[in-house]
Amino acid sequence: MPKIEIRTEINAKKEIVFDLSRSIDLHKISTKHTNEEAIAGVTSGLIGLNESVSWRAKHFGIYQILTSKITEFDYPVFFSDEMVNGAFKKFRHEHHFKNTINGTLMIDYFDYQSPLGFLGKLANSLFLKKYMTNLLEKRNSTIKEFAESDKWKQIIQE
Repeated sequence: MPKIEIRTEINAKKEIVFDLSRSIDLHKISTKHTNEEAIAGVTSGLIGLNESVSWRAKHFGIYQILTSKITEFDYPVFFSDEMVNGAFKKFRHEHHFKNTINGTLMIDYFDYQSPLGFLGKLANSLFLKKYMTNLLEKRNSTIKEFAESDKWKQIIQE
């Protein structure tokens, strides 16, 4: 099962970074290149424990629907979301937040399993792991941009 780990240093309070990370509205901004939209469940605002969201997005030229649910939640240090329905065989995305001297260290652990057995493993090594890493890095870059400026106030209330 491929595992992706991304560490992002953000010069902002942990609570702001945590809330931006669970914001449906910020997620839409960070994935506008995939035409991603929330179509069911929590479709705007902040998602919380035991809540789910269904996303419709275009990946590899095909529109897909993926539903994920927040399965663990410890404000403002950790939350995880897991796929309930979608193209992957399964995935779990852990979000960790640690105080640093300059703000927050955000750590993502994304573990997933592709469908289609051997073909899925081949896709992982050829392009899928890099594609998923790029999506997560784009998302984190957007979180960083908003958290380190006053833009976060457009998304969450202090």
